Order: sequence, then structure tokens, then C-alpha cells
Amino acid sequence: MRQNITTIMLTLLLSLLLTSSGICTVSEIFSESIYNPGILSPIDSQLKVKVGDIAPDFTLPAVSGKTIHLKDYRGKKIVVLSFVPAAWTPVCSDQWPGYNIVENLFKANDAILLGISVDNIPTLFSWTGQMGHLWFEVLSDFWPHGKVAQSFGILRSTGVSERTLVIIDKKGVIRYINVNDINQRPPLETLIKELQKISGSK
Repeated sequence: MRQNITTIMLTLLLSLLLTSSGICTVSEIFSESIYNPGILSPIDSQLKVKVGDIAPDFTLPAVSGKTIHLKDYRGKKIVVLSFVPAAWTPVCSDQWPGYNIVENLFKANDAILLGISVDNIPTLFSWTGQMGHLWFEVLSDFWPHGKVAQSFGILRSTGVSERTLVIIDKKGVIRYINVNDINQRPPLETLIKELQKISGSK
């Protein structure tokens, strides 16, 4: 009960921070650096995985300089993958900083978050540096271009990934997938509820 109250309070706070007319979002603060692609086709791909499947393994370079192997978390952590289409775009620039507010809820559910984009490391380094410190690893799916996104079936015809959240349990099994409208941020409260279901912390 106490954790549920905390979840509600934090998600409400995040919603306020991201939507209140009196508080600027990250993309508004750095508006001169942000490219607005306009309204895009909500979804432009065909999933290759489903809930219950073993998640496709991958190895990707991180902005931190580390090399991240998905298999290394097997038996240790619940993994949340957050695929975003492109650096320096409005929705992406607001989505990832928003996860900083609920870092403790990921930890409380024994989960880690991995952010993935098809941008190269220098681009991601510059972009995330301007957004501010992110507590999670940011990975580049640049080369072979979009290979990881393609393995999940979420690479769009334009070469960027869908705005997608995937939750993988400690056995490596996909337990939740949300291929969201690319023009909108995925609901944070839904992500936290799904994490709690998997971790048993409800």
C-alpha cells in the first residue's frame, strides 16, 4: 500500500513537471537545438517478438564507455528496454529525463533501465549531456544500423526505432511490450504497474 501511494505521488509529480504550463520541459529549455519532425505515422513496423518469448540477446556500446550485454542481467535483474527514435527531437528529449524522477521505483522493483537509440555514440553523448545526467545506461544501436531494433521488429521504414518499452524478467522472458504512438510519451504509470506485477511488489 505504501509503495502504491508513492507510485501515484511520483507519477502525478512527473505529469505535472512535463505538462504544467508553468514548468518547462527539457525540449522547451533547449528548443533551439531540438529538431521537430512534425506528426509522424504512429506505428510503422511489425513486431517479431511477443510476450512469453525469450528476448533477443544483444551487445551494444554505451555512452558511458561500457559494452552492455543483455545476457549479463539474466538471473540478476528485471530489465526495461526503452527504445526511442532519435536524439534531438521533442518527445525523446522529454521522455528519458522523466525517468530520473522515478529511479527509486525501478530500484524498488529490482529493475534496471537501458535506453536504446539508433544514433551513434557522439550524437548520444552530446544529446544526453545537454539533457542532464541520466541514471541509466544509454546504448547505441547505430551499427549494424538498427540491428537490435530489427531483431525485435520495431525498426521503422525510415531507419529509426519505434518508441517502445519492453520488460524482460530475470529468466530473460519478455513480460510486457508497448509499441507506443511515436508522437507521444508512453504512460509512466502503466510501466510502473507492470514492473510491480513482475517483481511481486504490489
